[in-house]
Amino acid sequence: MQATVGDRLHIHSRAVGIVDRTGEIIEVHGQDGEPPYLVRFDDGHESLVFPGPDSTVEHPGERG
Repeated sequence: MQATVGDRLHIHSRAVGIVDRTGEIIEVHGQDGEPPYLVRFDDGHESLVFPGPDSTVEHPGERG
């Protein structure tokens, strides 16, 4: 997984009744765009994230 500042991280829910989480990547701490990422989630919460296999990165040019 690779990302740059400004990309969006989408964490897909793995359980029924729990909503997906999305947020903007505001810092990239790994080398060559690799995790961990500092993410500002849509609810305003910021967290250092090590994304798992249930996560995807949405690059600005890919958004519809």
